[in-house]
Amino acid sequence: MQARPSSFHRLIVLDLAIEAIAFARPLVARIRRADRDLGEQLRRALSSVPLNIAEGASSEGGNRLSRYSTAAGSTAESRAAFRVAVAWGYVEPGEADAVDAQLDRIAGMLHGLGARR
Repeated sequence: MQARPSSFHRLIVLDLAIEAIAFARPLVARIRRADRDLGEQLRRALSSVPLNIAEGASSEGGNRLSRYSTAAGSTAESRAAFRVAVAWGYVEPGEADAVDAQLDRIAGMLHGLGARR
């Protein structure tokens, strides 16, 4: 039987998700100036990650796993949005690498917390 993740681990992933937003903020602003729809979708997806982590941390059972899974899905959406922005030429290749690495780390931690993505 797998041990229940401690609140300490949930706190770390929440802090990392908020930190990812701070890293991404200047790029999101640039993307939004070039493509308002993509910028807004990216902003919503990035915001969804810590909000769902926080909700999951305060939930139990299937609701907890559902919120963590939603957060994991939002990390994937955010990563894809940065790739789309590069493809459109809104940001240069490599500019979002630090944010992508942070989101990848968050996704791994969410998987460890039981996310189904």
